[in-house]
Amino acid sequence: LLCPVSNLCGKCRPRDTDLLQPSLNFLYWSLHQTTPCSQQRAVAVLLSNVSLLELLQKVLECTWLWSPTSRPAYLSSEDALLCSGWLLVASLLLYQHRYNTEVHQTLSVDLKEVLNAVIFRNKKPILLLVSIMQFLRAVLRQNFSSSLLVIVGLNTAPSSTQPQPSSLQDTALHPLAMQQVFSLVVSLQNLLVHKDLLLSQAVVACLETLVEYLYVKNQDVALHVASQPWHRFLLFTILSGGQKSFLQPEVLRLMTLFVRYQSNNIISQKEISQIIQEAAEANIAELPEATSCALHLFLSQV
Repeated sequence: LLCPVSNLCGKCRPRDTDLLQPSLNFLYWSLHQTTPCSQQRAVAVLLSNVSLLELLQKVLECTWLWSPTSRPAYLSSEDALLCSGWLLVASLLLYQHRYNTEVHQTLSVDLKEVLNAVIFRNKKPILLLVSIMQFLRAVLRQNFSSSLLVIVGLNTAPSSTQPQPSSLQDTALHPLAMQQVFSLVVSLQNLLVHKDLLLSQAVVACLETLVEYLYVKNQDVALHVASQPWHRFLLFTILSGGQKSFLQPEVLRLMTLFVRYQSNNIISQKEISQIIQEAAEANIAELPEATSCALHLFLSQV
């Protein structure tokens, strides 16, 4: 089915949302719900379909072309299509890198537009934000160097015989700039305050990947970002309400992040002991799988 469905997508226009959205969902599902052997073949089939990739390019561009003021409060068919497009591209980036699959057509994405979508939100629905963050995680994990993707809107260090400290940091973090990093971190913090479960999971995952990327590029910057005092205020804002609020997957993952990067001003021995105490009192067998996994990672990190 992959061949006829992907061929059908390649014959559509972005405005054919009723046909395209379920078709892209089927392609996404096919990538994620199959065996590793079949998955490798599925990636090869999709990446060899030039018309499909050209269609995906147009869908991604519609994210910036379709006016946000025209978006209703609910998830419109256009926004649903954009979500499917970003999620599918993020998956293709992941699996193309994993299997080193041959690429017949590259995709081009403006990095500034992607960052601004998260930083300014601009009336974008939560599910679309989550989808774009999944894409951002994929490119961060690959150090912006995927053979499937061409990144435009890159930052270039200012030419000077004596570069300033800020420009030296920008060069180390290329293609990101320090200002973009801090704007992105603040925006992710603000999104966490919404206490939407899906959004919180995506934001914490994006924050984890961002700090990992920064740590490889410049350890001082990564540790500085991870130890921002605002994180502690954010943590207790999330924890407000609920006796067992420490045993939330997103809270545990945040705590794990702070322990990993030794942010002692954010998480103290007192909070660590409190989490262990709550875990000891809980019925581990009855915890949701996401919570169990997050708790395991936290305890391993401690």
